[in-house]
Amino acid sequence: MDNDDILTIKELSLYLKLAEKTAYRLASDGKIPGFKVGGAWRFRKSEIDRWIVKQEQKKEGEE
Repeated sequence: MDNDDILTIKELSLYLKLAEKTAYRLASDGKIPGFKVGGAWRFRKSEIDRWIVKQEQKKEGEE
C-alpha cells in the first residue's frame, strides 16, 4: 500500500482493527483526520500513520 493511498471507512477500520461504527464516530467527531467525498468518508493513509504516531506520543507523555 502506497503512503498516498486513500482509504474508505471499511479499509480504515480494517487497518486500525476497529469496528466500522467506531471509525465513523471518530471521523465524525474530528478525532481522526479524514474528509468527505460525496457524503462518504475518505482517509489518506499517510495522515492516519502520522495520527497514530501522535497518539503514541500522547500516551508516552501521560506515563
